[in-house]
Amino acid sequence: MEEGFRLWANPSSPHAEGRKARAALEDARERVKRALGWEGELIFTSGASESAERVFDYCDVLFHFASAAEHDAIHHQTRFDCEEIPMNAAGATDIGWLADRMPAAKDDHFQPARSLVAVQQINSETGTIQETDEVFALTQERGGFLLSDCAQSVGKLPLPNCDMALFSAHKFGGPIGIGALLVKDFKMLKASGGHERGYRRGTENLPGALGMAAALEADAWATTPGQRAGFAEQVADQRLTIGEQVDYIFALTHPSMSAQALLIRLDAMGFAVSAGSACSSGTLKKSRVLDAFGVPDDVAARTIRVSLGWSTTPEELERFAEAWAALC
Repeated sequence: MEEGFRLWANPSSPHAEGRKARAALEDARERVKRALGWEGELIFTSGASESAERVFDYCDVLFHFASAAEHDAIHHQTRFDCEEIPMNAAGATDIGWLADRMPAAKDDHFQPARSLVAVQQINSETGTIQETDEVFALTQERGGFLLSDCAQSVGKLPLPNCDMALFSAHKFGGPIGIGALLVKDFKMLKASGGHERGYRRGTENLPGALGMAAALEADAWATTPGQRAGFAEQVADQRLTIGEQVDYIFALTHPSMSAQALLIRLDAMGFAVSAGSACSSGTLKKSRVLDAFGVPDDVAARTIRVSLGWSTTPEELERFAEAWAALC
């Protein structure tokens, strides 16, 4: 990032300083794509939320579907009459429901008589893994596009099969205010501005792009898979088990204490946890995501979200497990 600030000039400017900035930006773009194994296009954005808006605003489709457990960044795209795909009893997207309602494209490829389907890779509140291969196959068969929210998986897991993916750098140790939208082909989107090959307005964030590339390449976890597995065993009795789950996001349910009381008690002990997603945890409403997964109201009211960051240490995991045991 320091290098980006030293080089800083508008990467779209034709003068020498602008050309230097452009070269550094394109190098960062290729480094990010290489780290992710992505062979399509990459549009730098301010983060996953902006990327989601960009897709729903400019993807050339007629029909919109999104799983009921999507993050609010996707869920809030209701102005598109987006239909919610229910979750089945196993915590997976109901592929049968989608197959019944998703129309086939009536035109040749990249024409608007088609659907956009949004299914996340990892749920941000429960850590549930959504296997999207069947959804991707269905969208391909019907001539549609699959958008995958990879905010909780980039830098940790391989990308899923999809047409578009979005993520934010701060989720894997990069800077705040930078993210990306991955698209297999620019033809999937309508052009919207003079920057980023004509698909975004606003001067590019060169320091942020360089910081994001460096964070992806560092692949730095302070804990090992074995240490995270050990932590999972320590809290297993109170963990909401919803499908297959990752080892760095936990939905923990207390036997009697409310989520809000837990937040206060744990905060006083030095632990930063939340109820629901960080974007909505300031409210007292039941988590929309837990509702989508069929979690009973009384259980949801006693459930908190515990996320392990890239910098979370083994000592912090042990201290939390001890604090949690004392509360239970």
